[in-house]
Amino acid sequence: MLVAAPASGQGKTTVACALARLHARAGRRVRAFKCGPDFLDPHWLALATGHPVHNLDLWMTGADDARARLYAAASEADLIIVEGVMGLFDGEPSAADLAQRFGLPVLAVIDASAMAGTFGALAFGLQHFRPGLPWAGVLANRVASERQAQMLQDALSGERSRTDSDLLGAIMRNDAFSLPERHLGLTVASEIPDALARLDAAADALAATPLGRMDAAALTRWSVSFEPPVEIPAQAPLLAGRTIAIARDAAFCFVYPANLDVLRSLGAELAFFSPLADDALPPCDAVWLPGGYPELHAPTLAASTICRASLIAHVNASQALWAECGGMMLLFEELLTLEGETHAMWGLLPGSVTMQKRLTALGPQRLTLPAGALRGHTFHYSRCVSTLEPVCRTEPARAGASGAGEAVFRSGSVQASYFHAWFASNPEATASLFLSGDTD
Repeated sequence: MLVAAPASGQGKTTVACALARLHARAGRRVRAFKCGPDFLDPHWLALATGHPVHNLDLWMTGADDARARLYAAASEADLIIVEGVMGLFDGEPSAADLAQRFGLPVLAVIDASAMAGTFGALAFGLQHFRPGLPWAGVLANRVASERQAQMLQDALSGERSRTDSDLLGAIMRNDAFSLPERHLGLTVASEIPDALARLDAAADALAATPLGRMDAAALTRWSVSFEPPVEIPAQAPLLAGRTIAIARDAAFCFVYPANLDVLRSLGAELAFFSPLADDALPPCDAVWLPGGYPELHAPTLAASTICRASLIAHVNASQALWAECGGMMLLFEELLTLEGETHAMWGLLPGSVTMQKRLTALGPQRLTLPAGALRGHTFHYSRCVSTLEPVCRTEPARAGASGAGEAVFRSGSVQASYFHAWFASNPEATASLFLSGDTD
């Protein structure tokens, strides 16, 4: 099923994780996906299921990619859970588009903390706004009492109700399973010492609802048959014999598991290092600095002299470096925080980065390189100023989107942008990012 909501902040991640955790604890094979571009919710879903979580998006990843991933998951899982993005009908494409394309029954999670009869109207609207939308039912979240839960049930089934939606449960308000947030979204699960205990508490709460009490036989009412994927030609090993070093720690954690799969399918060997631990680069032919939270670890990164020196030596040897978003922020000369502090960064690119109180860019983007176009997205709370002229810019995918797209900077063998690439959208273009001299 697809776990959706009328808006962000309703608790769909908590419910999706609780459902996954409940069935995983029971010994069922559970696979989860995240709708749309997102690095943070998948960390929680992976903790709940014990398996990598991939993204599904009809534009960024494409329908064929989504079909292949769903088909593969269905061949090895008892339950597939797809967490939606924003509100059910928000975005182009939306979670509703994905549900309709693949026949995924929608479970609508509604924050009912300040509702009674309006709960029925909202449920009715979500179910019937688009004809033919597959539907599972409604779950009330953050309910104050059993009395309120009965009022919500009455809103769906009373004489004046027009909805035929099932109330699949009411989850009471409880801080024991709240998931902490910060400026880019949920805090990464690995940073929360009691993360699994929170998911277990949420699963226990869900277990007391009609949805949570459904066994495997009862869940078959929402069975879906997925079409076999389109056959894809074998990928040429364009990165065979090359080792790519990838930053991976709390400051650089925005990595799609699918992107690692693409690099391996291109023939690359992957090695990981931690700038926060001041690791020297492992022996490698190219480096990838992914996004993350360098602003939260700026003093430590400023003091990472060994890692910085080895990265400079790598670039001085004209070896490729691709840096995206947080990885690019590390390469400028300084970073200015919201608190007014200035921290020296690594100085491989001229300029500075300043954190902002509000989101400065969000949305799907396309980067066109000589080797082809990559799809991806942008999402950041900082601005950069540099004397470097962009060699190109990304293009917003949505018609009428404001802004000129994200700048792509190049200095020697360094390429950097706020753009987050989905490597599977064009493996050939991806390979070009990690081959020195092939993008000129």
